[in-house]
Amino acid sequence: MSDSLVIIPTYNEKENIEKIIRKVFSLPYHFEILIIDDGSPDGTAQIVKGLQNEFPMLHIEERKGKLGLGTAYIHGFKWALERNYEYIFEMDADFSHNPDDLVRLREACVNGADVAIGSRYVKGVNVVNWPMGRVLMSYFASMYVRIITGINIQDATAGFKCYRRKVLETIPMEKIKFVGYAFQIEMKFTAIKYGFNVVEVPIIFTDRTEGTSKMSTRIFREAFLGVIQMKVNSWFRNYNR
Repeated sequence: MSDSLVIIPTYNEKENIEKIIRKVFSLPYHFEILIIDDGSPDGTAQIVKGLQNEFPMLHIEERKGKLGLGTAYIHGFKWALERNYEYIFEMDADFSHNPDDLVRLREACVNGADVAIGSRYVKGVNVVNWPMGRVLMSYFASMYVRIITGINIQDATAGFKCYRRKVLETIPMEKIKFVGYAFQIEMKFTAIKYGFNVVEVPIIFTDRTEGTSKMSTRIFREAFLGVIQMKVNSWFRNYNR
């Protein structure tokens, strides 16, 4: 059994899922993978289950219906905490996050970070294949988060992360309210409020070449308004460990 679990939420990722699984299992460090599939009608879950005999460290949890990114990760966090994993990762299925960087994120946590973020903006703007409008929207969204919340994170919406187990044991998951990109902001904000050491590791983010993006105006709106709500709510919360 590995001490490191990579959680990958999926919805209609049949073009990418086998390739991403094989890539992670080819890495020099032995990671385990947990797929959280939200009832993909394209057969993503069946592809994963077909690979489990070949890869004993591949796990899948199936949920009924598209229930949201945040709830998928929280499901995965609870699954991981019931087992003996020390390093727990979030990663997309579409290769926008380079699996090679899993090793670097883990090393950051081994060397003192409590949360390691794969950051697109900590050293300039490192994004490939995004239209300029989306780059600017993402970049200024992170700036907006810094202004409203006061946290010094350059890539506040990043979804490529490694958590030490103690972080997920400390954060009360029932108080995490957001399900889209605001979930990523809320998890970083909450970890920092609890006093954990959150560091950014520079990565190159490459937009998906296969499958369909899950971004929508509703998700963006939730993030925009949610940041203000999250900051106000924090004034009334106790973050003592």
